[in-house]
Amino acid sequence: MADGKEVPSNVVPDELMEGCVDISTDQDGGVKKVILREGTGVDSPGTGDEVVVHYTGTLADGTKFDSSRDRDDKFKFKLGQGQVIKAWDQGVASMKRGELCRLICRSDYAYGDTGSGAKIPGGATLIFEVELFDWKGEDLTGDGGVTRSTKVAGSGYMTANEGSLVKVSVKGTYIDKVFDERKDMEFRVGDASEQNLPEGLDIAIRKFKKGETSTLTLSPEYAFGAEGCAEFNIPADSTVTYEMTLIDLEKAKESWEMDPPEKLSQSELAKSKGTAFFKESQYFKAIKKYNLVVKWLEDETDFDDEQKTQRVSLRLAAHLNLALCYIKEENWSEAKKQCEDALRFDRKSEKALFRRGQAYMGTKDWKEAKIDFQKVLVLDANNKTAKNQLTICERKLKQEKEKEKKLYANMFSKMSSSGEGSSSANAHPGTEV
Repeated sequence: MADGKEVPSNVVPDELMEGCVDISTDQDGGVKKVILREGTGVDSPGTGDEVVVHYTGTLADGTKFDSSRDRDDKFKFKLGQGQVIKAWDQGVASMKRGELCRLICRSDYAYGDTGSGAKIPGGATLIFEVELFDWKGEDLTGDGGVTRSTKVAGSGYMTANEGSLVKVSVKGTYIDKVFDERKDMEFRVGDASEQNLPEGLDIAIRKFKKGETSTLTLSPEYAFGAEGCAEFNIPADSTVTYEMTLIDLEKAKESWEMDPPEKLSQSELAKSKGTAFFKESQYFKAIKKYNLVVKWLEDETDFDDEQKTQRVSLRLAAHLNLALCYIKEENWSEAKKQCEDALRFDRKSEKALFRRGQAYMGTKDWKEAKIDFQKVLVLDANNKTAKNQLTICERKLKQEKEKEKKLYANMFSKMSSSGEGSSSANAHPGTEV
């Protein structure tokens, strides 16, 4: 007896043990599994994944103590986070999608000597029938575009930053077919595309710890986009999966750790790479590089006079190029902001005024756009493009004025025809009012 309750026998009937396999991490018999129905595919959920299951739990003598099926309510939890008993964290991690199995859980992998509530005595061996329906990985981007399922946890606390040198092994899969498998490859974080690796891997690697192996699912936006990848025979708008291992990591210096020559040198390199991306119409990647220039050169402390001049030149170029990228993406508000930042470094910058004018045209603010193009022509009276844009603005303003004039004319016409302003005193004699 224990707390007034009879402890049930922990001897599991032979028929329930038939075909069981020890799946405990330590291979100590703490969790044994019998597959009742095979699952599909080759993948299993990883640490941090949210899994969806049905289960029925019984004691060794067959007494049922809980069942999600009886409630008709599937159970969700995050794997490997200690949200469930140890036996579940290890047992469910071994399952395939659609698998139905029996987990035989020793008490030290379940509720131990204390038990749980009135239904589970201390020291009880528990038997669960579990069905795994699905799972989804940890969302690394906030929009579900890159999800991670951790297979092998990394060690330590250090993670990669922009410019870190990483050594990885990758295996890319599309519809169960491996299309890319490379080992011990090196690249700098932010430059994965130079190795024909998708943007999603560049984002994900910043979350890895050394030694980690994870499966990454990339939506088209974070994989090979609307163009696909001819080299790997990936069609347009395809979701792909990568298994990636971070073998080694050499963290890059943060901005505050760099001296002025390093900041200037790294900024020149980032600007060059940004321009290369821009020429390939990869504006998102170009923006990231130009923003690095802004970040690294934000503070002019410790720069000598010559270095300050170089800093201003690089900052100006970065803001102008960012404005152009945002114009290409039709992000007019951000384009205007970048032009205004550029004008703080050079209030007579023709490019900044012209591009701000383009941004105003994008929002149909023809009056402000006209002012900017006029300023450009004051600086360069022969700028034909600015003249053309100014002509367009003047035509648009004229059209708006004519439209407004017609609107008011129609309004007064309707008011007049409706007889507004008349009174009973003006009614015809003898007419009842």
